[in-house]
Amino acid sequence: MSVNYCPIVATLGYILSPDRKRVLLVHRVGRKEDEQYGKYNGLGGHMEKDEDVAHCMTREIKEEAGIKITSMQLRGTINWTGFGKNYDSWLAFVFLIDGFTGTPFTENEEGPLTWHRLDELDSVPMYAGDRYFLPLVFDLDPHIFHAYIPYDNETPLGWHYTRI
Repeated sequence: MSVNYCPIVATLGYILSPDRKRVLLVHRVGRKEDEQYGKYNGLGGHMEKDEDVAHCMTREIKEEAGIKITSMQLRGTINWTGFGKNYDSWLAFVFLIDGFTGTPFTENEEGPLTWHRLDELDSVPMYAGDRYFLPLVFDLDPHIFHAYIPYDNETPLGWHYTRI
């Protein structure tokens, strides 16, 4: 018997600094009940039923960072299954944002927003699975990646990706 796959659809954006050496991350410490509490992450969120993924990404960045996107590229998609305490499935569209106007907020309801050097991301607390795909977000390969990362709650069980 097959089970319908009905993931939570979301966007995830990584905002580059103008010199392309740093990325803006949120430190998720604003809500104790947040299943990502204590971790650093890109910005983004759930797609609404009446929008496309590009609109979702621009809306989420405006809400969470207070800036307007002027340039972004879809870098990949990620299918996460078994994620978090509810073992949810997620399908995320991952964007690299390399142009914006305005000054980013220093914090939002999820926590402080801080710039981190790309060459020092290994020392930033984040989900282990994020370390698999982050190099693909920032590399110079023009092809979009499509990844699958199965989880058991907070533990990635492996991963694979394709680029076409």
